[in-house]
Amino acid sequence: MKPLKFLKLGRKHRKILFLVVLFFFLALNVLSYFGAYALTHYSSPGRFGIGIPKSTNSKLPSDIGLEYVTQRIPINQTEWLETWFIPTQLPVSNGTVLLFPGNAGSKDKQLLAPAKEFHRLGYAAMLIDFRGLGGSSGNTTTLGVREAKDVALSLSHAQRSNFQRPFILYGVSMGSAAILKAVADEKINPDVVILELPFARLLDAVRSRLSASWIPTFPFAEMVVFWGSIQHGINGFTHNPVTYAKQVRCPALLLHGKLDKWTNLAEIDQIFQNLHGFKELSIFPNADHSLLVTVDKERWQRSVEQFLKEKK
Repeated sequence: MKPLKFLKLGRKHRKILFLVVLFFFLALNVLSYFGAYALTHYSSPGRFGIGIPKSTNSKLPSDIGLEYVTQRIPINQTEWLETWFIPTQLPVSNGTVLLFPGNAGSKDKQLLAPAKEFHRLGYAAMLIDFRGLGGSSGNTTTLGVREAKDVALSLSHAQRSNFQRPFILYGVSMGSAAILKAVADEKINPDVVILELPFARLLDAVRSRLSASWIPTFPFAEMVVFWGSIQHGINGFTHNPVTYAKQVRCPALLLHGKLDKWTNLAEIDQIFQNLHGFKELSIFPNADHSLLVTVDKERWQRSVEQFLKEKK
């Protein structure tokens, strides 16, 4: 009788263990699902909602002395990209720079400062809000996957509008990732790319952010990327700018902050090594994951101006 009693007790323990494991599995998926949702959705300003508050453009180019025209690039009948076009101050433009922001960024918060510097150098500038950001339609992001199509659409618009070449694509963080993906997958051919603060792999970028919040990276990072992929119909596990970089043949300038806690220098070096053709790397020793022109303006100016002269 004792062995039977022990067997029954063992089965009960196994059932409890199974229920505990099932509970934690379900809890992990629920937390990961909402974590992915919060990471890839913007909530309307002033309204309660899950996600990052959608950025708004509260400052205009005219506020810093630049003339501009607001334009909309239609995506389809219900979606659009909002842009600001700032013409050059010279009789003949040195070219046109298309500027793209990072995650949760917008034209005024991340693009006005570098646009002013490009304007000083004699370039026209087109500042673009990705879908979901600023004045553009929508309230979601795919952290550079779908945004690659926005890059391609913006370049096509600049070409159709007969803006002055060369066409230079400048991106910040997610904007850089979108540019690299557009080159690799959308087969665009810009004349120059300037990549500021890119991440190497989406999964690693999620891991670094979880780690900074003292959240175990495994298996949470994998689950967040999985549910984000399901929600948006993409494959986040293959969203790797370090791989896209292999398709870049045009001159490329890579700008990065040495203290960036999201992307380490080894990853930046991998991206740089994968770039083909003329390329330069500039590391800002006192900068983290912040808009570099606002951290070390002199170094940013020197790096960009020297690169644009040498690539000719």
